[in-house]
Amino acid sequence: MLTDQIKATFKDAARKLTGQKKREFTAQVALDYFDGSARKTETAIGWDRRSIQRGLDSLRTGISYQDNYQARGRKKIEEILPNLSEDIRVLVDGEAQIDPTFGSEFRYLKVSAQAVRDALITQKGYTDEALPSRQAIGRLLNRLGYRLRKPSKQSR
Repeated sequence: MLTDQIKATFKDAARKLTGQKKREFTAQVALDYFDGSARKTETAIGWDRRSIQRGLDSLRTGISYQDNYQARGRKKIEEILPNLSEDIRVLVDGEAQIDPTFGSEFRYLKVSAQAVRDALITQKGYTDEALPSRQAIGRLLNRLGYRLRKPSKQSR
């Protein structure tokens, strides 16, 4: 059937393609060498059978499979809890200090991310389960333009 060298060439070519072009390439290999069978192609070359089948379907119908890359990944906490950013600003604006040298646009906080999280629970009525972790609150503070100041060695 196919030699190992030809299979390696097919795999290398497919690795350089993405999305619809990759699906169409794998489907064309399936049509030319494996009687249009996604299962045989998967067994012989090791490609994903569903992807090959989608490529075969798009070659047959002329309709491309729509990738949905935007839906991947975790949503930012601001999208999940839209009022959280404003609630944090209300809590920490009185604590924020501007860099005295005006070297950066960040505002520095003397409170910790855990203290902000605890204040959201006690003062703003959030539940522990609804809020993200301490680290996620810290990242949100950074996105909002705040930096958590580390205590100096002298004040320890």
